[in-house]
Amino acid sequence: MKRKLAAVAVLSATALLTGVVGVSSAAQASPLGAPQPQASEQHAAALALAGGQSGPLARALKLGGQEQLVAKDAVVDRDGTKHLRFERTYAGLPVLGGDLVVHQSAAGTVTSVDKAVGTQLSLPSLTPQIPADKAAAQATGAVQATVGIAADKDESPIKAVHQTGKAELVIWASDGNPRLAYRTTVEGERADGTPSSQLLVTDAATGQVLSTHEQVQTAAGTGNGVFVGTVPLTTTQTSTGYSLKDASRGGQSTVNMKNRTSGSGTLYAKTTNTWGNGTVSSGESAAVDAQYGAAATWDFYKNTFGRSGIKNDGVGATSRVHYGSGYVNAFWSDSCFCMSYGDGASNTHPLTEIDVAGHEMSHGVTSATAGLNYSGESGGLNEATSDILGTMVEFYANLPKNPPNYWIGELINLNGDGSPLRYMDKPSKDGSSADSWYSGVGNLDVHYSSGVANHFFYLLSEGSGAKTINGFSYNSPTSNGASVTGIGRDKAAQIWYRALTVYFTSTTNYASARTGTLKAAADLYGASSAEYNAVAAAWSGVNVN
Repeated sequence: MKRKLAAVAVLSATALLTGVVGVSSAAQASPLGAPQPQASEQHAAALALAGGQSGPLARALKLGGQEQLVAKDAVVDRDGTKHLRFERTYAGLPVLGGDLVVHQSAAGTVTSVDKAVGTQLSLPSLTPQIPADKAAAQATGAVQATVGIAADKDESPIKAVHQTGKAELVIWASDGNPRLAYRTTVEGERADGTPSSQLLVTDAATGQVLSTHEQVQTAAGTGNGVFVGTVPLTTTQTSTGYSLKDASRGGQSTVNMKNRTSGSGTLYAKTTNTWGNGTVSSGESAAVDAQYGAAATWDFYKNTFGRSGIKNDGVGATSRVHYGSGYVNAFWSDSCFCMSYGDGASNTHPLTEIDVAGHEMSHGVTSATAGLNYSGESGGLNEATSDILGTMVEFYANLPKNPPNYWIGELINLNGDGSPLRYMDKPSKDGSSADSWYSGVGNLDVHYSSGVANHFFYLLSEGSGAKTINGFSYNSPTSNGASVTGIGRDKAAQIWYRALTVYFTSTTNYASARTGTLKAAADLYGASSAEYNAVAAAWSGVNVN
């Protein structure tokens, strides 16, 4: 049975740049409207617009003679207002922490700029004191020193380091102290079989490690069954039958890794168009979960925000099932543009729950937009974004076998007692997550500092206090004891997504997230609206003022 994609009008580049477009009913209720639906051609036109303005904007922002802007993304509102996202280079070197978003009126006037770091760039020398090969060896050594040690309790320890990438000269500015540095990718494998791709930044003068970032983001868990039940699938008819490839969603597909951890896998194909039987014993059942989860995630982003795929370029991702042997995890990786699912303990518990799919693929959306650093408060916001949007995918799918709720991973039973991994209404119920902001919250593991934003989103959506929603009971407190009235999850999601794609940068912290979401609410619903006031109240409810 084929699942059809809702029709979306293809608009010309002229319409894109002038803002003369149609929008969804949700967007029409707002002063500016949510970003118009963009097909890959329209996004390319907007990106070309940003690229064409990079030189004049660099001069208008009074950047130094050695600095250039490189267009990364662009959002054009219905009224023609533009939000142009740029990375920055200095003497041709990438500037980490140099990203910024330029906001323009329809007439092209710069109205404001959001910078990851406001520090002026000025370096006395661009000659490294450490050669590239030594920097690469130092980076490898830093990762090797962590063999057998987990970065946090949600990660499996590094088991082996087996490949080192070339060290690349960059400018490190994320901490407000610009200096010459090297960026090196060190590949390895964790003890539970998860691939590791550590991105390290080291000082080019001292070799000091300035930053580490695991690029393979995982959601650890165990499951005990197939989750989506009987669902429709879009497949491709071949000369001999059918395959799990969805041409209507960018060609995204599902492949069988056959318990391997390398290679491209084997595309699922057969003579009939009926897949799986709902049991673990049929390997196709996990493939059905994965194919449907990817489709639901694509449809959610497309029909809710007008986003065409994870990178907004119309290209679908690959889902890889039966990854590894006894692998109790699932992960998204930008490098292969793929989502991988293990089969769990004894290869009998596939981790193919739909909010796992929505969560992990949303990491790809964050990477393609704000690029939130995966550490400190920005790391908590990165994780929370995946929890928030993964939860919205679950509500969008609205599966009878997996009724949507504000709990994360409630079906995979990682804790062994039927409890969820995380609770959005009161994050501290998991024993580790923060309900509200405090000065040291950025020192928590990102899966627990995310609680502040998760709690904010729940309060903004549903409000505070005890209530039952969709058959699930919640009781959400506030840090200031005040009552918060929710605006509904659909509006809350529009605000969060706009802030992510238009205002957040790589270094956004909770205070900046408050500012960004307030700007987003003003854009969508007006600065005097109930929605704007609710955003302020919800942030106050988690002690972000």
